[in-house]
Amino acid sequence: MESNVLISGYGGQGVLFLGQLLANSAMNEGLNCTWTPAYGAEMRGGTVNCTVCVSDDEVACAYVETPENVIALNAPSFDRFENKIKPGGVMIVNSSLVKSAPSRKDITYKFIPMTDIAHKSGHEKMANIVALGAFIKTFPMVNKESIISVMKEKLTGKKAEMLEGNITAFDEGFESVN
Repeated sequence: MESNVLISGYGGQGVLFLGQLLANSAMNEGLNCTWTPAYGAEMRGGTVNCTVCVSDDEVACAYVETPENVIALNAPSFDRFENKIKPGGVMIVNSSLVKSAPSRKDITYKFIPMTDIAHKSGHEKMANIVALGAFIKTFPMVNKESIISVMKEKLTGKKAEMLEGNITAFDEGFESVN
């Protein structure tokens, strides 16, 4: 088994953190993985993406030109990566920020109002975690329990106050997928 996902959005949306959660969860499950970030010189507001590759065997190359799956947290990410997904792949889309219509018939789209879901639950900055829940429900790259466990490992100290909100956002994203 080998699979990958490209996660993309604006700087400050938690794209890299989402990728780290996936990669660390895979490692905790005994899988091999790579996490490759890519971002411009800008900080918040600039474009950022990362790719996570997960495999039972060694991951031969961390670079993925045509990802199997894409999580698009904003419209520029949707526009940039929609045509790069392998046929049969999945695109998880933040429909709160992306209003474009799908242009392909050979991939599966899941339009989830991630920002709206996060806002309604009082966790405005956790649309990325809503996206993660939706992705894991659609494409179970790792177990849900592994994600929660890694959140507990990562969100300690001053960040511990964010743990409960992240778990709630993850569950809401997971439940948002039919």
